[in-house]
Amino acid sequence: SHGFGRLDMIENRVVGIKSREIYETPGLLLLIKAHQELESLTLAADVLRSKRQLEQQWADQVYQGLWYGPLKDALDGFIERTQRTVNGTVKVKLHKGNATVVGRSSANSLYVPDMATYDAGDQFDHRAAEGFIYVWGLPTRLWAASQR
Repeated sequence: SHGFGRLDMIENRVVGIKSREIYETPGLLLLIKAHQELESLTLAADVLRSKRQLEQQWADQVYQGLWYGPLKDALDGFIERTQRTVNGTVKVKLHKGNATVVGRSSANSLYVPDMATYDAGDQFDHRAAEGFIYVWGLPTRLWAASQR
């Protein structure tokens, strides 16, 4: 594992004390990193942001022994729904304690290279951005004007 996956951290225990914990879990951390790459490729931006917040709540519920609790059950439903289209392949390079993603692909990828480049011949109509920027910035311009 080239030294990847070693954690030295301070944890907040359920009983209110802090403890220093040291873990070595390269396989699990590598799987989490690869899975999160696939999520970033296949989930819509707002779903991905919510997933990142709620997965921390899910972990807290499990850590606190609330596996069968109503909140964890509700979080399970959200997480299960988000995973329907998460699939694919991730290539990771391990070197000197780091795991670097060097490739990713998915049949359900929301990344469309021809839409996301700024090269000549891309499929995105950049003229559309002008109107969007104007409308998107309107509330901020109105607020700024009200502050004068």
